[in-house]
Amino acid sequence: MTVEINNPIFEKLGMKYPIVEGGMTWAGTGALAAAVSEAGGLGFIGTGYWHGDDVRREIKRAKALTDKPFGVNVMLMSRHIREVFDVILEEGVKVVATGAGDPSPFLDELHAAGITVMPVVPSVSLAKMMERKGVDAVIAEGMESGGHIGQMTTMTLIPQVVDAVSIPVIAAGGIGDGRGVAAAFMLGASGVQMGTRFLTATESEVHENFKKKILKARDIDTIVTGNLLGSRARVLKNKMAKEFVKNEVNELQKPKPDYETIEKLESGTLRAAVQEGDKDHGAFMAGQISGLIKDEKPVADILSDIWAQATDLMGIPDTTK
Repeated sequence: MTVEINNPIFEKLGMKYPIVEGGMTWAGTGALAAAVSEAGGLGFIGTGYWHGDDVRREIKRAKALTDKPFGVNVMLMSRHIREVFDVILEEGVKVVATGAGDPSPFLDELHAAGITVMPVVPSVSLAKMMERKGVDAVIAEGMESGGHIGQMTTMTLIPQVVDAVSIPVIAAGGIGDGRGVAAAFMLGASGVQMGTRFLTATESEVHENFKKKILKARDIDTIVTGNLLGSRARVLKNKMAKEFVKNEVNELQKPKPDYETIEKLESGTLRAAVQEGDKDHGAFMAGQISGLIKDEKPVADILSDIWAQATDLMGIPDTTK
């Protein structure tokens, strides 16, 4: 069986590979985004709860390293969302990915500026809703992903979303080599998103402890927090993650749950992992694909090796060589 690679969005952006970098807060820096775009993929700066000035700093870092298009991933529940979008518009960013909310209130102004909008969705119903709102594509993300996740697996989610919408579908969750990319295209996706795979790239600026934790990870070394209190997130197992899950149970047993302990535990833990490498108290957000990653190499090699393997499996020529 062969597949045809055809994604007008990627063609418009001049991409060499149909591969997008996941928007990882703190880890998805301007330097990493630039490296992915410069190598032929589509890099994304992850912003989380950043202020506009923080976003502008990383956009300018990316611009200094590449003249190719890159994107910004925006968390819509952030209190600073307006200033973040103002910066994106002022800086002429070409692509926006969104999560944790509905981007439709901002669509008109983003489209007027020529910005491609691709929300991350964990279900068919949200994918259909986003299509009705007028987005350009959806990133359908399975629960194998690192960070905040839904309930469906990539294998089950992608074909159902592909059947439900007519806009391009980018597959995410548990994709870290050419086999995963080929599988995503066989399921009907017109592109893939990878986050965890780029964390061990030479250009990744995460703390060395973070990289080592991924490189040493086994298949069972991730855990999902927030299953009981909401806001589910996949992280690598450590003291913080195990305490978080334990405290969730304790909180639900109270007549009036007091979330102070949980909030204190979660606050700042992602930054502690990415920038400080805090092995005990950091939230090492990474996907189940961690157990497959065994090396650190440049982004350009990651992309070319993965795409060569994928095209070979799909029986199509690798036109990037």
